[in-house]
Amino acid sequence: VQLQAYGGGLVQPGGSLNLSCVASGIIYDYYAIGWFRQAPGKEREGVSCISSSNDNEWTSDSVKGGFTISRDGAKNTVWMQMTRLKPEDTAVYYCALRAYGRGCHIVGMDHWGQGTLVTVSS
Repeated sequence: VQLQAYGGGLVQPGGSLNLSCVASGIIYDYYAIGWFRQAPGKEREGVSCISSSNDNEWTSDSVKGGFTISRDGAKNTVWMQMTRLKPEDTAVYYCALRAYGRGCHIVGMDHWGQGTLVTVSS
């Protein structure tokens, strides 16, 4: 399984960005896929997650209301629409997949993408 994340960049506070993650080589009947982030000097944390059946979704309270996760199974793609971005959202964002899972947990993910940098600054 390979995960390729796209869409990072520089955005002003209050702006928006859309991240996408394209998965290839998926062999699992079901899985959970989501986004994590790691800010400079901080531990990696979960941001949002969705199951392959689209019946289980989670978003961190820290971004709820501003970030929305979605998935297209036919395209093996998961997106995260990020709005109302704040400087504290600056981080490297990683896409990750957990085989045979319905939720994401940082220690339980089986595959990780390379990360994409999001910088929120004026």
